[in-house]
Amino acid sequence: MGFGDLKSAAGLRVLNDFLADRSYIEGYVPSQADIAVFEAIAGPPPADLFHALRWYNHIKSYEKQKASLPGVKKALGKYGPADVEDTTGAATDSKDDDDIDLFGSDDEEESEEAKKLREERLAQYESKKSKKPAVIAKSSILLDVKPWDDETDMAKLEECVRSIQADGLVWGSSKLVPVGYGIKKLQIQCVVEDDKVGTDMLEERITAFEDYVQSMDVAAFNKI
Repeated sequence: MGFGDLKSAAGLRVLNDFLADRSYIEGYVPSQADIAVFEAIAGPPPADLFHALRWYNHIKSYEKQKASLPGVKKALGKYGPADVEDTTGAATDSKDDDDIDLFGSDDEEESEEAKKLREERLAQYESKKSKKPAVIAKSSILLDVKPWDDETDMAKLEECVRSIQADGLVWGSSKLVPVGYGIKKLQIQCVVEDDKVGTDMLEERITAFEDYVQSMDVAAFNKI
């Protein structure tokens, strides 16, 4: 398997034919396979080998990103047509052999280093994650507070409702809404932290002002 001598005209013709129906040496995106073959070529292929020249110019545009392209470089003989032997040169072969020996002889050492690096990064991630502030779930609630009758002091009723203070409770705007027969109900907005304040607690505290409040209903409830 290979392209022959990629520094020769014959090798470049094999590459050109190989790329006639392919965009890349392997797969459908630029990879380390393209970089390995690209670096084995002395220069741009001649214009008549337009498939190889098109590929060469395209891969050349990735020069600054070549280290980040996917895949792992293999010996040149691992790429190309199955019936062609790679003869690009002894220096290239020696380099490829050195790379293979390196990964073969130091495999265990590399694995330990990779494991250590992974553990360090995991520890850093967990530490960073633990320092992030917890997301506080909040809700916006619109309450309808109904008085006993039209003689109920609504200003005092609202004063009583707003006097309810709790961690995670913030009162907002309010208005009086007619309900009929001259009676008006208090409609008041509040924002609560879900883990600290619930509608049951609000109802219990508000209806405790029994001289003014007949009942309380939740008119709207929205998560923030």
